Amino acid sequence: MSASGPSLCGHQVGTREQSPDQGGPISSETRINDRIRVPEVRLVGPAGEQVGIVRIEDALRLAQENDLDLVEVAPQARPPVCKLMDFGKFKYESAQKARESRRNQQLTVIKEQKLRPKIDQHDYETKKGHVSRFLAAGNKVKVTIMFRGREQSRPELGFRLLQKLADDVTELGFVESSPKQDGRNMIMVLAPHKNVKPKTAKAEPAPEG
Repeated sequence: MSASGPSLCGHQVGTREQSPDQGGPISSETRINDRIRVPEVRLVGPAGEQVGIVRIEDALRLAQENDLDLVEVAPQARPPVCKLMDFGKFKYESAQKARESRRNQQLTVIKEQKLRPKIDQHDYETKKGHVSRFLAAGNKVKVTIMFRGREQSRPELGFRLLQKLADDVTELGFVESSPKQDGRNMIMVLAPHKNVKPKTAKAEPAPEG
């Protein structure tokens, strides 16, 4: 017996994650086996196949015969959708995937580079090199212009310097946060382009001999 109800693959959902087919989460409050108290359910097999609408007694019997659990995955449906699965194994695998996902998340690193508004060309090139290297490595860069004394009355010097720096590294990054005055400092944040890959050192050609 088949039905055109929604399908669900147990390996594609996890605790507090959205099921791509049902649109609902499987949480720690999910009802399983004898806790499901309805006269009939729309049953989904362990491989995601549609079994159809069956009496709860028959669904529980199928679960017992296959050494599986009957898990309510869409309680709002009429009748509720239940799936045959190894619920203990499912929860364990979901926890493992969640831990692996957190482990693989890249932490956003923000580097900082400080400049003076009247920086000479040599120092500017050095600082620009640092910024370029940070962006090439996939890091954000907080660029700070430090004003002292009478320099505070000429914020346009810092603004122009930050604009120049942003233009000079435009191939590697973009202005995520525009220059803003912060007390005696002016701050701008650069972020790497998403398509920028970390640079690797080029191999030197072997000497001819």
